[in-house]
Parts: sequence; C-alpha cells; structure tokens
Amino acid sequence: MRTPSYDAVVVGSGPNGLAAAIVMQQAGLSVLLLEGKREIGGGLRTAELTLPGFRHDICSAIHPLAAASPYFQTLPLARYGLEYLTPPVAAAHPFDDGTAAVAASLADTARSLGLDAEAYQRLLGPLVAQWPNIANDVLAPLHFPRHPLDMARFGLSALLPATVLARCFTHEKAKGLLAGMAAHAIQPLSNLTTSAAALVLLIAAHRGGWPLPKGGSQAIADALLAHFIALGGQVETGTYVLSLAQLPAARAVLLDVTPAQLLQIAGHSLSSIYQWQLRRYRYGMGVFKIDWALAAPIPFTAPECAQAGTIHLGNTLAEIAASEQASARGQHAAQPFVLLAQQSLFDTTRAPAGQHTAWAYCHVPNGSRVDMTAAIERQVERFAPGFRDRILARHTFDTAQMEAYNPNYVGGDINGGLLDIGQLFTRPALRASPYRTSQRGLYLCSSATPPGGGVHGMCGYYAARRALRDIFRLPAPPLHGE
Repeated sequence: MRTPSYDAVVVGSGPNGLAAAIVMQQAGLSVLLLEGKREIGGGLRTAELTLPGFRHDICSAIHPLAAASPYFQTLPLARYGLEYLTPPVAAAHPFDDGTAAVAASLADTARSLGLDAEAYQRLLGPLVAQWPNIANDVLAPLHFPRHPLDMARFGLSALLPATVLARCFTHEKAKGLLAGMAAHAIQPLSNLTTSAAALVLLIAAHRGGWPLPKGGSQAIADALLAHFIALGGQVETGTYVLSLAQLPAARAVLLDVTPAQLLQIAGHSLSSIYQWQLRRYRYGMGVFKIDWALAAPIPFTAPECAQAGTIHLGNTLAEIAASEQASARGQHAAQPFVLLAQQSLFDTTRAPAGQHTAWAYCHVPNGSRVDMTAAIERQVERFAPGFRDRILARHTFDTAQMEAYNPNYVGGDINGGLLDIGQLFTRPALRASPYRTSQRGLYLCSSATPPGGGVHGMCGYYAARRALRDIFRLPAPPLHGE
C-alpha cells in the first residue's frame, strides 16, 4: 500500500509542536502530527507518579505564559475542557525571619516589600501598563517592534543582569523577590538578560496571575490536540522518529526537537556549515526534580505561602546568586534555590480528599547524577518546619532520567538550550530565519528557537508561519492583539 503524503508533517507534540501543527492545519493544509510516546504533550504531561489518586505534573506545572500566549489566546481551548485556576498569590518568597514577599497584584506586591514599595512601583508600574503594546514583540524572534519606544523602555531593564537591576532596591525583600524570578532563566544572575525573565514573570503576575490548569498540565496538551483534530488534523503516537526516511512524503517538515536530535535525524541532509553551528549549540544547567504525596499542606511559617501556587525558596539575593553560580560552574549547592509548586491547594482533582501534592526542582550541573533529595527537602523544611513529617511518598528525576523521559531535555536542560545573550536571538544558529534549516522544507519549531523555553507555543507558531510563507505562500493566523 502506498504511504499517504501530506502537505506538512510535524514531529513532536510538545506545546510548540502542537502549535505548529494547528497553525498549518488552520491554513487549510493536510497535516500529520507524530509523537514518539503513547501520550501526546511533551513537557505537558500529568501522571500518578507516587501513589494512586495523586496526580503530578511530570514536567511543567504553573503556566502564566500559556494563559497569556499571544497565539494560544486566539484558540478556543476552553471548548475542549481547559480550565485555568488562578491562586490569589502568583508566587511567594519566604525569608528566614518568617516573613515573605509576594508576587500578586502590583499594589499588593509593592506593599509586601516595605520600604522598597515606591521603587518597585517606579520600576514595574510602567512596564505593566505597556505590556499589551510589547507582549507580541517580547515573545517573538528579533525584528523591529511595533512600539519601539515602549520596547526600548522594557529592553533597558531587561538586558541587565539581575544582580545589577537589584540595585534599584535597598532592602533584601525586594532584592530576593527579583532574584527568585530571575533564577527561572537557569543561568548565573550576573549574566546579561537575566532581568528579562524576572520582569516578564512579574508583569504576568500583576496582569493576570500565574494560573494552573485544572486536572494537570496534560489538560493544555489535550485541549490543543482536540482542536487540531477538530480542524481535520491527523495524529500518530508511538512513532519515534530517528531519521527523515521514516516520514511520509510532505512539502514541509517541522521538528519539535533540539539541535542534538536534529543532527541525529537529519544530519546527513544538512550543510556542513549548518551542522558545525548546531554542534556548537550550548545546553544549560539541568534540573533535579521531586514530586511528593503529602498527608497535609506544607506548613510554611509565612502565612502568605498558603495563598501561593508557586514558592521560591532561596532567601536572599546573595544566596540565590551563589546557588545558580555554583551549578553553572559544575558544583552542587548545599542550599540550592528551589522552585516549588503546590497545585493541590487550589485544585482538588490532584489528590485524595484532605491530602496534597507538591512539585519542586533545583538547578544542577548539566548531566548531573547527584541525588539532591536531601538538599531540596532541607530547604523546604527550613521555611516549613514539620514538612518531612507530612511526606507519604516521593518520586524523583535526575538529569539523565529527565532526558530519558523527554530527549529534548538534554542533560536535564528543560529550556532546550542555554538562553543567554549569546543564544537569545540566534538560537540555534545565526541565520536569516532561525526556524529554517539548511535543507529546503525542513524547519525547527522547538524551544531551541526564539523566543525560547516556556509553555507558550510561540516557537511553533513562528516556525509554522515561516514555512507557510516559504513553501505554500500562505499567511499565518494573526496573533492576539494584531
């Protein structure tokens, strides 16, 4: 029997692969989506990792960028059961003295910072107001912005190292809050552009909060897939692609993979210069992750933590910066910065009645096999005495297990590659379009392309838009606000 042909084949069903497939299908093309695992989703998966009835997000957990994505906002995902739950506090940052700074509304955050309230309002207030003008430009490849003055104001602060931007404040609460946000960049806080991660996350907290999907992150992937199928798209799971020769005939192929897998799948068909660039691509720090089944909520000393979906455990700017610097140097911090989520406080579907789940990770050197369970649990216990007594079961992932689960997490790097100034706009290679490979009709649509990591689908959207223009001479659907 002859293998059917398609206009486009998309390999990988993470948020970017799903976005790319939907964009192509919206254009009226015939699209096949291939996924190596039996379940779609990539980093958007939920499973009972510890005990029956305890549903854990395997990779991503809290989704401010998914809810605010300029592309996902154009899709009718609620029609397919996607419901976001928004905690009153987006993130809490407890300190050793039992107090906490919070990322909530702009006013509430400023109040939590005490004497730095006015300085915080001066820094974030204009950016929060200007965000609708610049959101589409921030989450995009390098181009001339629609509102250059607003973008310039954002860029002046965003390009700074977080350790420099923190000088806007005089007290540890504001500096610590900023450091915890900047640590999402997964690189030393002394690096250029680490302030960008902090500012985007704080703006999201002030404008709409940090929501979590009811039932687990899998709900986002399920809704995206349902919409793709409703448009007429086709999907095959359990099809792990090792070579382009495995694929059916198609005018365009979009790969939701990082450069390491791209070289394996298509290396023989790529130019020598492009291969050389891909081999020079740099991956960043990895993560060590824990999921807990708990008999009761985590007993944080600071009461604000009970209202927050996300907790940043790192105390001061100096301590967080030292932790991130150590990991980047190949060391394991004794007091690592810990990013923790407590979804079951706000979503009763995550655990049996009266019981709870929690999700946490710390940064480690790429490829580390060191078990960080004790170090992470000491950090939680530090701000929540009695925490260990509430643990019913735990499940851990080291960097190798993370990569085995999702090959895009090379060495445990969940960002698809280091997102520093050297790879911010040129990932994965310096080209006129970062989505085009050197082979006509072959595109990269993963987080290894701009704007990088995060559940927003924008890498997939822009890769599909490039393919639609190059191959089919068709326009892409407009983004929210266009």
